[in-house]
Amino acid sequence: MKRILVIDDSTAVRQQVRSTLVAAGYEIIEAFDGVDGLEKLKTLAEGDLALCDVNMPRMTGLEMILEAQRAGLTIPILMLTTEGQPSMIRDARKAGAKGWIVKPVKPELLLIAVDKIVGSAKAA
Repeated sequence: MKRILVIDDSTAVRQQVRSTLVAAGYEIIEAFDGVDGLEKLKTLAEGDLALCDVNMPRMTGLEMILEAQRAGLTIPILMLTTEGQPSMIRDARKAGAKGWIVKPVKPELLLIAVDKIVGSAKAA
């Protein structure tokens, strides 16, 4: 079973994403901000995935991705945010994000994005 780390300071968002992904057969780990997320990211294995909010206290999602790269972590990360500004998307991709999901999260689009990333990890 593939594990997905959901990093968001909103409990409601984490619960919504958890519900959708558990129903699809994924194991979910939750983190409440970028600092917590970075620590839990270190426990993931090849083929796992992280979903990360952009705006969080203590450490933003972009800062977390950069720290993960510095630490040599290669787990793919999809960004979750209410903002779809092209400059922010460009910055996230430049930092290493594999995709972008705008909140509120639509379950069907979330599953398509997750399956695409996890499916490509299986093929690698």
